[in-house]
Amino acid sequence: MKKLLIPLIFLSLPSFCQDNKTTMLKYPNSTGDIDFDSTLDKKDFKLCGQGYGYQYFNDSKGVLYEGEKKAIEQSFKEKYKSQNASKQTGLIRIRFMVNCKGETDRFRLIGMDEKYQEKTFDKSITEQLLTITKGLKGWKAKAFHSKTEMLAYDFYQYLIFKIKDGQITEILP
Repeated sequence: MKKLLIPLIFLSLPSFCQDNKTTMLKYPNSTGDIDFDSTLDKKDFKLCGQGYGYQYFNDSKGVLYEGEKKAIEQSFKEKYKSQNASKQTGLIRIRFMVNCKGETDRFRLIGMDEKYQEKTFDKSITEQLLTITKGLKGWKAKAFHSKTEMLAYDFYQYLIFKIKDGQITEILP
């Protein structure tokens, strides 16, 4: 009996090891890449690199904007029409790409409550933030020294808005 049971166990093991997962055929260049979406993005926005950008955590140059973060904050202070909305509290993050010419596109927005759970904010808030962000024209290209020249490259940028009752209380980074 024992001699019959052992071969039977070994023959049945391969059936437990089969994997029925489907394999992804195309992998993104990097986690968090923003792919072109014809319903959201400008068709004439061109990336300068091989179709991907460096993430914002790839260097320590900070916000490369004319007038720096202070100019960004001033722009929102002048243009954002604050709402008195008691249940509109949390964080709104807008991620986008800046190409090697300082042009922007591929804007994506996500809202979170105070517990970092996904939240949908009132359109009067999100549309204003998105419009003002898209209107910021002082982005500087990031560049590095190659052996012979300075090379500008595409990169991702983000702005996070802390919102309390519809009011902007802070802009990060």
